[in-house]
Amino acid sequence: MLSKVQFKEWFDRYKYAELAATTAALLGSQFSRIFSGLTTAYLITFMEYFAFYGVIISMAYIQLAKKNKDLEKQTSLNDILRIVKNLVLEFGYPALLDILLVRPFCMYWLPILTGNAVTGIMAGKLCADFLFYFLSIVNYEWMKRKNHF
Repeated sequence: MLSKVQFKEWFDRYKYAELAATTAALLGSQFSRIFSGLTTAYLITFMEYFAFYGVIISMAYIQLAKKNKDLEKQTSLNDILRIVKNLVLEFGYPALLDILLVRPFCMYWLPILTGNAVTGIMAGKLCADFLFYFLSIVNYEWMKRKNHF
């Protein structure tokens, strides 16, 4: 059973990255005025990924640097490689499935089905996000149990 504490932890972990990704998706929806639906779907997908992972990587590095500063320790290359490894474990296959199949599919078809680019893109984003976060959270919880953090 999910607890409020778990939900708050997940929300706090992903909220800023998701805000950046949503902003990127909304901005990217404007490409529908210039490009075809499929091109726009992939542009939005890549814009979302750049925004999301830019924030996730930045936050992980800032947290590590703060922790190391409190311990009066330098942030090493091994520390940075551990961040990368943990992010690959958490987001690896969910991101590949999402970027290659789920998100472009949702971003292409839902604007067509709704008849509105912005509404369809937001609906597509929500559908794709549901699967992405479900898989990522399963990985995150598994990593916590295995003490990867």
